[in-house]
Amino acid sequence: MIITDTLLERRQTEGNPIRVGVVGPGFMARGMMNHIHHTTPGMVVAAVHARSPEKAHAALDYAGYGADQVVDVENSADLDRAVAAGQVAVTTDHTVLTGADGVDVVVDATGSVDFGAELALSAIENGKHLVLMNAEVDATIGTILSKRAEAAGVVYTGMDGDQPGVQMNLIRFVRGLGLRPLVAGNIKGLQDEYRNPTTQKGFAEKWGQDPHMVTSFADGTKVSVEQALVANAAGLGVHRRGCLGRDHEGHVDELAQMYDLDELLALGGAVDYVVKAKPGPGVYVLATQDDPKQQHYLNLYKLGEGPLYPFYTPYHLCHFEVPTTIARAVLLGDACIKPLPDGPRVEVVPMAKRPLKAGQALDAKGGYDYYGVCEKAEVQRRDNLLPLGLAEGCVLKRDIAQDEVIGYADVEVPAGRLADRLRAEQDALFPLGGRA
Repeated sequence: MIITDTLLERRQTEGNPIRVGVVGPGFMARGMMNHIHHTTPGMVVAAVHARSPEKAHAALDYAGYGADQVVDVENSADLDRAVAAGQVAVTTDHTVLTGADGVDVVVDATGSVDFGAELALSAIENGKHLVLMNAEVDATIGTILSKRAEAAGVVYTGMDGDQPGVQMNLIRFVRGLGLRPLVAGNIKGLQDEYRNPTTQKGFAEKWGQDPHMVTSFADGTKVSVEQALVANAAGLGVHRRGCLGRDHEGHVDELAQMYDLDELLALGGAVDYVVKAKPGPGVYVLATQDDPKQQHYLNLYKLGEGPLYPFYTPYHLCHFEVPTTIARAVLLGDACIKPLPDGPRVEVVPMAKRPLKAGQALDAKGGYDYYGVCEKAEVQRRDNLLPLGLAEGCVLKRDIAQDEVIGYADVEVPAGRLADRLRAEQDALFPLGGRA
């Protein structure tokens, strides 16, 4: 959003920068902190939480902070004093960060669902806006967390720069033109459900990324999570389990002729993805316009004869765009992307990546055991399928065949997890087959 640059310049001139607390200083968070520190006026990194303080210090060193600019703290009062002195506070206790007056907004860059649930509740209860670089927690329990944030008067939002946020920005733009979005899509370069951390090790090492994270990109889990977020924020459905997921090596504009309009209208619109289309790795929206006069203008402006008109963004710039999300939340009270309040439309469920044995504990997403696919929310509830974000650590009660979907009846869920309690609370709000 263009307006945020002017507002941030004003905060810079006033000497009143937005104070950002970062939780999970991994690959993307390091890039974001470097960007904030060097090229984002009106915003500062106030505090960093990591289980290992050495990891936080290394990330801040990468971002260009000198040792004298960083201080370890043990409580919120010490954190506030550090921020007032122009330092960045490092803590191993996330409640120190969320409870500090010197932090305006919390960025969750962890990728953990259960810890992400704890962090979200702590941030919301302490009146902090919450920006998620953690799509998995949003896809699993985002509706209930968003409701709690709204009740507390804080903004809960996914991020600009990741594909869901870029798609939602494009959806809002297209709606502003008076068109109805009927497809929101993601452009992928690769899709192979059987990739694992061993096959992706070389790529991960080349780019300094985590092999599990890279695997979740390659095996389709991440795109499924992303498209579920868009569906649940924009009120869209999905054609079938796993989306249509075509291979198409042409331009994304050509996709406008590949969808059935009547089917899309019956679905109320749908999320999807395409592999190998150009320009990658962007996103696309296909929209309709019923007014013949407007159709004439759209044709004149080179968008074709319809009935679907293509719009696309040819890139997503990840951490570069997160400060825009932060500014939108703090300065405008606006979320880039968040779930609609009337319940999920699309869920993500795990499918076995290989034959699995009874007694086995499922590993983390992007691992060796399962990949994630989109599924209609009513099917997930009807068939009691396990949400992908809750799969890690579950112990199988029976053997599971390769490519078989995993349900609650197939597993023993670990006891005492906050995410499971919040998921049960979320499910109770939306009876099977209906929404609040």
